[in-house]
Amino acid sequence: MNPWLRLAGTSLVAGLALAAATASAQDYPAKPIRLIVPFPASGATDLLARAIAQKVGANMGQQIVVDNRPGAGGAIGSDMAAKAAPDGYTLLIATTSTHSIGPHIQTRLPYNAKTDFTPIGQVAIATNVLLVSNALPVKSVKELIDHAKAHPGQLNYASSGNGTVVHLTAEAFATQAGISMTHIPYRGTALSIPDLISNKVQVLFDSIVSGLPHVKDGKLKALAVTSEKRSPLAPDLPTVSESGLPGFVSDTWFGIYGPKNMPADIVKRLNAEFNKAIAAPEVRERLAKLGAEPVGGTPAQFATLVSQDSARWARLIKERNITAD
Repeated sequence: MNPWLRLAGTSLVAGLALAAATASAQDYPAKPIRLIVPFPASGATDLLARAIAQKVGANMGQQIVVDNRPGAGGAIGSDMAAKAAPDGYTLLIATTSTHSIGPHIQTRLPYNAKTDFTPIGQVAIATNVLLVSNALPVKSVKELIDHAKAHPGQLNYASSGNGTVVHLTAEAFATQAGISMTHIPYRGTALSIPDLISNKVQVLFDSIVSGLPHVKDGKLKALAVTSEKRSPLAPDLPTVSESGLPGFVSDTWFGIYGPKNMPADIVKRLNAEFNKAIAAPEVRERLAKLGAEPVGGTPAQFATLVSQDSARWARLIKERNITAD
């Protein structure tokens, strides 16, 4: 073949591919977008995802279909997202558990949490509340630490399972405070509440939304929140950091990922749309009721957050020899 014809043909193919990609980005979205939630329906991640997805879909003129794919600590849904076509029509709402903790706990994941996803942006952050049994003679974080030091190993703390954010938050607290507590895992924090009320376990770091009603009913005591700042849901409740353990912070982040190699134009569009949605007053109000605060930001900022958070939890997991078993 004439080399000039071969070159012209190659240039034509490249030009058509670029034109198709540009047209695809301009036409996006041309059909509904699937947002995979790697946890069960009606849970905190699911409710948060639906609140945001509804607004994003309305703004973009296409439905955002929430697809719950729970199992394996979020790994099943995450794997589906990682293996989807990178065309912007399959997204994942990820959390601290799936991308900061899971990769260090579950050593045989079928995907690489760092390289098999395209970061789109953080959407929210949520805090936990430190709950204790009414029978425990403490009224502050400092008193809890002092009590634990005076009774080493005698305090039991509940969690929603091995390797969960709730579990690791308690371990981080014990490490920084220099105390020893016994871990009692449950299949969800809700199942531990009766035992906390009856003093079979004494300590629990629970979601502020699900934990506060028991405090308001007088069944449990709340000592502090684990966020950097006080929560609007309980403004009179101090942070752990300001009430006995300086610098302690343990939040749960929520963010949007797509499969790796997504077109930059589509990533930019999605980032803008999610930032716009979480800035809407009605979405902010719904998130507040879930105990979450909208965050937003760029894909690069989200990637940096996850990288730093992952390194922090990796150190704790190694130090405390924590496994998912």
